Amino acid sequence: MDTISFARGVPAPECLPVEELADCVRAAVERDGRTILSYGPAGGYAPLREWIADRHGVEPGRVLITNGSLQGFVFLAQRFAGGRVLVEQPTYDRPLKILRGLGAEIDALPMDEEGLDPDALADALRDGPAPSFLYTIPTFQNPSGRTLSTERRRRVVELVREHRLLVLEDDPYGLVRFDGEASPTLFELEGGERVAYSSSFSKTIAPGLRVGYFILPTELERELEAVAVSTYITPVLIGQATVHEFLRRGNFEPNLERVRGLLCARRDAMLDALEHEFTEGVRWSKPAGGYFLWLDLPAGIDAAELLARAGEAGVTFVEGADFGGAPNTARLAYSFVSPDEIREGVRRLAALVAPVAA
Repeated sequence: MDTISFARGVPAPECLPVEELADCVRAAVERDGRTILSYGPAGGYAPLREWIADRHGVEPGRVLITNGSLQGFVFLAQRFAGGRVLVEQPTYDRPLKILRGLGAEIDALPMDEEGLDPDALADALRDGPAPSFLYTIPTFQNPSGRTLSTERRRRVVELVREHRLLVLEDDPYGLVRFDGEASPTLFELEGGERVAYSSSFSKTIAPGLRVGYFILPTELERELEAVAVSTYITPVLIGQATVHEFLRRGNFEPNLERVRGLLCARRDAMLDALEHEFTEGVRWSKPAGGYFLWLDLPAGIDAAELLARAGEAGVTFVEGADFGGAPNTARLAYSFVSPDEIREGVRRLAALVAPVAA
């Protein structure tokens, strides 16, 4: 029996524009090979840096392109190593591991279906030492799939200004929207003075290119660029030039629409299957985009124990505790598996939960 994985937060193979990217690599090397096959500036490939800057209405000198956005998070975390960092609960597990490894004091703030609780943020800013920064994924959050409401975004920005708080807004999923209208980013609402913005082309083009980017206050960009130089000397310019060629050709928006359609069908299949297969007492988030949803199981169910049995039944997921969640929670990713596999995987999972929940 093949295992159906709800653990893999990666795009389905058919989301990847393989043929187009193959042609873009060739064209980028032919056009600018002597630049992109050599050492280059730590800030990134200049034409792509300018494209990103223009898209976000900033000077190119505020853009730092990194080898995946997580690499940039490492640089930022190292800059503030050992300080107090505010995060959402639950939140992406990789930053948690990085922060723990650097000895940071992690202060996890509660969230609900509207995202981070601004009152909890206000309390955290009043109590204890001033935090180094707040790390937040406001749109289609990993792991919960939740989105911070516009009203709460405005309240968070008020608190940012009042307390001169640095925020890292991580936004890799924001363009992968299926329903509704997009809220303004925290970066846009605040004006980009106290909010650093992070995104990548992993979810909109291809993760293997490893092209992420940050928009930072000028002085902080210079500091992190210096860290980048000391870490890897040069960025992977061939990947960045490939992305730029893809953008230059006008492929970005059509490809994004195609990806949205493929992933929306998967999101819908998972929501439909959950509604059909699960009994009362099980709740889940209803994301309007992104890769994930959050499962709240009945209080008596241990997701770690369920995961062990699920593996034997040919379905897997990530337990919520890995993200700072309660023992009875889980993250389900719908991005990689097909709609048919999703329906079968949810059926297998529900069959394991039902006897325990009864």
